[in-house]
Amino acid sequence: MSYCAIDFGTSNSALAIPDAAAGAPGMALVPLEGEHRTMPTAVFYFADPETPVPAGAEPPRAFGRAAIRAYVEGHEGRLMRSMKSLLGSSLIEQVTDVGGGRAVKYLDVITGYLRHLKACGEAAGGRALTQVVLGRPVFFVDEDAQRDRAAQDALEAAARAVGFEQVAFQYEPIAAALDYERLAAAEGIAEQRVLVADIGGGTSDFSVVRVGAARAARVERREDILASHGVHVAGTDFDRRVALARLMPPLGYRSLGPVRSGQSPREVPSAVYFDLATWHLINTVYPPQRIAELKSMASFYADAALHGRLMRVVTERLGHELLGRAEEAKIAVAAGGCHEAPLSFVERGLQVEVSEAQALEAIEADLGRIVDAALETVRLAGLAPQQVDALYFTGGSTGLRLLTERLAGALPEARPVRGDRLASVATGLGLHAARHFGEPR
Repeated sequence: MSYCAIDFGTSNSALAIPDAAAGAPGMALVPLEGEHRTMPTAVFYFADPETPVPAGAEPPRAFGRAAIRAYVEGHEGRLMRSMKSLLGSSLIEQVTDVGGGRAVKYLDVITGYLRHLKACGEAAGGRALTQVVLGRPVFFVDEDAQRDRAAQDALEAAARAVGFEQVAFQYEPIAAALDYERLAAAEGIAEQRVLVADIGGGTSDFSVVRVGAARAARVERREDILASHGVHVAGTDFDRRVALARLMPPLGYRSLGPVRSGQSPREVPSAVYFDLATWHLINTVYPPQRIAELKSMASFYADAALHGRLMRVVTERLGHELLGRAEEAKIAVAAGGCHEAPLSFVERGLQVEVSEAQALEAIEADLGRIVDAALETVRLAGLAPQQVDALYFTGGSTGLRLLTERLAGALPEARPVRGDRLASVATGLGLHAARHFGEPR
């Protein structure tokens, strides 16, 4: 059994291989980092010009959590994330600088990441992997069939470059629906129309899919996707909103400057706060020239303590920890009540209260856009909201109760079902791989 399934996601990825203990067509997700069955889709290229790289060899890299850790810790180099979004673009064949006088092709970044996943799978299964099912969105590129095809071709080329001899694809919403179909079959549920809500860190994607016992054995399921739609709003947007609303004001966000004769006090410049609240922009506030600029703005603040806290965050590189506190607060208040966000790493004894109502107010507009996208997907499928039988939640951000309750309220007749937030798509792709490669056809 030399087949596997890879969920190459925008934010996280996972890999499934045959599991003899589970019985045919059992599949198991491979632990990729310690006990973690998913790994951030991230590569960090270390820029060390003193370390020679032999001709034809790859620059030194870290993957997943190790890549993010290297970036947060301030190692010199280049962090690559969201590589999937490059598929179908003109950038995919272009070369990018990764530091240390080295450059790599964007497609080679994806190839290296897939090679790492494949090696993890082979180590776990004790056998070479030569066949793969790869997940793909319904549209890599909206309303451009040629670029969409080019995106799949590029991903297939990367898979073949790392040693996969047979490459098949399955739509990600179908994969999630296969996972739901497996659960529904155990309950004896007949054919249904399911709205798959796949909400991660960067996007909220929806598909209406037909599932049922009569369809489960089919390998080709494209016709079961009745509609797909999405919006580029999700978990990282929530974190940014909560950070700006509650955690940035103690650092001076939206505070006023001193009163000057004949003039009303002005609000302090806000650009640095937006950068600190946006994950991939945090490191842009740490270069010496940016710190010098921020230091020179002390006179803009009526309260010197606020500017002092800001300077401590940027000089001691505390931005990622600060945004992490915003994410913790978002998750904590999702269960109701209040959360005291500890900011003692900025100033001894400093903490900020975040209530469910405050978090909801901060993300209300984003929640509305996500619900609107879900309802638009149902409309595109030619259905009324009450005709949706089930609402299947997957993706990391579906752990937020404020979000799932809002979606469930918009589809009152649909039975809400929670899958594995981080692994439903990979599990479904594994089921498809077992049917596609593991059984006589």
